[in-house]
Amino acid sequence: MKTYAIVGAGNRCTSMFALPITKDFTDVAQIVGVYDPNYKRAQLLQQKCGGNFPVYSSFEEMINDAKPDIVIVTTIDRYHHEYIIKALEMGCDAITEKPMTIDEEKCNAILEAERRTGRKVTVTFNMRYRPFTARLKELLQQRTIGDILSVHFEWFLDTNHGADYFRRWHRKKENSGGLLIHKSTHHFDFINWLLEEEPVEVSAFGTLRFYGPTREQRGTRCLTCNYKSSCEFYFDISKESTREMYMECEDVDAYYRDQCVFSEEIDIEDSVSLNVRYSGGALMSYSLTAHSPYEGFKLAINGSDGRIEAETFHGAVGPFAGEDINRLRLYNREQEEITFKVPVIGGAHGGGDERLLKMLFRGNISDPLHQQAKSWDGAMSNAIGFAANKSMKEGRSILIKDLVRSPVVTG
Repeated sequence: MKTYAIVGAGNRCTSMFALPITKDFTDVAQIVGVYDPNYKRAQLLQQKCGGNFPVYSSFEEMINDAKPDIVIVTTIDRYHHEYIIKALEMGCDAITEKPMTIDEEKCNAILEAERRTGRKVTVTFNMRYRPFTARLKELLQQRTIGDILSVHFEWFLDTNHGADYFRRWHRKKENSGGLLIHKSTHHFDFINWLLEEEPVEVSAFGTLRFYGPTREQRGTRCLTCNYKSSCEFYFDISKESTREMYMECEDVDAYYRDQCVFSEEIDIEDSVSLNVRYSGGALMSYSLTAHSPYEGFKLAINGSDGRIEAETFHGAVGPFAGEDINRLRLYNREQEEITFKVPVIGGAHGGGDERLLKMLFRGNISDPLHQQAKSWDGAMSNAIGFAANKSMKEGRSILIKDLVRSPVVTG
C-alpha cells in the first residue's frame, strides 16, 4: 500500500486522481492528506472523497505529519516546480500533471533536484495511453512506413473547449506559459514518443486575434456582464458543476472561473505555428487553433516506405459534436491504402486516463510501448514550448540545448 498526498484540489485533481484512488484503487493506494491555498476547495475534495484524510493548512505541515510516499501535484502550472522540488527534498516521489513546469529555469531546477535527491518524478501524459495512439505507436515500431522523415500535425480546439483557456488562469503566460506549454506539451510529448527522437531546434510564430480585446462589448466576468444575454461565450458559473468548486470558493482567493474571453489582460496566443528539427533528422510542422468550429487533430507521418494518416474528431460543438471518430490509414509504396479499424474506447481522453491510472497506482504492468513518462520526457516536451515562446519573442530559431540541461541521472 502506497500513500499519497495531494497539493492542488481543483477539478482535474478531483476527477483524475482523488476520486479514482478512493473508489478504484483502495487496495493499493491511500490518500493521507490534501493541501490547497483555497481551504474551501480542499475541504470540498475531502468531502467528495469520503473525508477519510485531513485537510492541511500548509504543504510542509502535510508532508511532515502525513509522511506520504508520493506527492501528487495538480496546482496552477506556475507552482508545479515549487511543490515538486519540495516533495523530492522532503523524501517523497512526485507525480505531476502536465506540463511539468512553465519555463526552462524551473525545468532545470526540477531535474537538478531529482538528480540530487535520488527521488523520482512521473509526468502524466495520458495521450500515450489512448488505445488509438497506442495502435499508431505499434505500427511505427513495426516499421510499416520505414524510417520516419517528417510529421505534419494540426490540433483543433473548438470554441467550447478552446475559449475556456481564455477565461481561466491559463490566459496569462505567467501562470501557464501559454497554450504551447499548458496544452501543446501533450502533443509534443506524443510526437517525441512516436519518433523516439529528441527535439533539437524550434522556430515559431503565434498571434492573438480571436480572443483578447477584439470586442468592445465585454465585461469583467460573465456573472456580472451586461452582455450575457447576447454573448455566445457566456459561461454560467452558477451551474452545479462549477458552483461548488469555484463560485462558492471565490471569497477565499478571489479567483473567478468565468472571466471575459475578450479581456485586455489576456497575453497568450490563440493561433500558433512552429517547426521542429529532431535529433534523428525528422522534421515536424505543428499548428494549434484555439477557435476552431470543431475539435480534434489531424496527423500525417511520412516515412521512407510510405505515409500514415491519423485523425480524431470529437467535442461539444460543430459537425462532430457528441461523436468520437478515429481514422487511421496507411499508404505504402505498392500504391495500397490500408485502413485500420481501431475501436472507439469510452472514458476520459479516449480511454487514456483509465489506463494511465492503472500504470501509476497498480504498477508492475508490462510497458512495451514505454507509455509511462519520466521527468526527462516531461522536460523534452516542455522544451519545445520553451523554445517556441522564446522564438516568438525574439524572432529567431532556438536550440534546445541552450535551454534545458541534460541531467547526470534521468531516473
